[in-house]
Amino acid sequence: MKLVIVSGMSGAGKTVALKAMEDMGFYCVDNMPIFLIEKFVEILKDSGDQDRKAAIGADIRSGKKLPDLREVLEHLDAAHIDYEILFLDASDRVLVKRYKETRRAHPLSPDGRIEEGIKAEREALGWLRDRSRYVLDTSRMLTRDLKKQLEDIYSGDRVFRNLYVTVMSFGFKYGLPEDADLVFDVRFLPNPYYEDELREKTGLDREVRDFVMSGGDGDAFLGKLFEMMDFLIPRYIAEGKNQLIIAIGCTGGRHRSVTAASLLYEHLKSLGGFGVRLEHRDIKRS
Repeated sequence: MKLVIVSGMSGAGKTVALKAMEDMGFYCVDNMPIFLIEKFVEILKDSGDQDRKAAIGADIRSGKKLPDLREVLEHLDAAHIDYEILFLDASDRVLVKRYKETRRAHPLSPDGRIEEGIKAEREALGWLRDRSRYVLDTSRMLTRDLKKQLEDIYSGDRVFRNLYVTVMSFGFKYGLPEDADLVFDVRFLPNPYYEDELREKTGLDREVRDFVMSGGDGDAFLGKLFEMMDFLIPRYIAEGKNQLIIAIGCTGGRHRSVTAASLLYEHLKSLGGFGVRLEHRDIKRS
């Protein structure tokens, strides 16, 4: 039996996560009363179905009963029940934006400011986040990105580490990405912008990629970058980092940075064991 407790911040994607897990064969129950969780687990265990997979949504909607979840988890530990906690999170700025888009009130601040509700929720769920095996930051994720990462975690027998890497191309003329952890400048590479037949194309086109990588500097740079990432990522994982944003910039964000970011993405994806997504922030700008 595989049991996952799905929790996290309101607006971080728990509903999407539970639906995705249901599609992967999990029996999902959202917002189950805390006092019923042990009984539910007991029924699953007594069913004799060793391949049964279940996911239980438990979050701030449990209200004053949420602290009782500590005791429930202690009882599961004492009974040697194999379970893990999946925690969905997002930045306060993103959560506020999502609430405003849906015009919903925060459950802890129905008549007040959304920010106050988010702060109170973080305080209430802090202990659960600390106990989680996986913490997924959905701030930059689309629905398909979250579903893909959950498939990476819960499909098959692969070992998945709690790290999600975003590789982003951007143009310096439009400003640095504010949330980038690592920034690399590839404006030293050959610039297709000055080639009439390449100017309107992007780093996604083979002709542009070949031009950017001509001369040897591109291969030398990426070789060193790949080596650096191979060194850093296991150490970020060991340190407990769950979100890494690598930004690669050129002047306009359409040619050189797109080429380098795409090749780095392919390299990281080939390593496996952690989530990777690719974003071209400025590729559609002129």
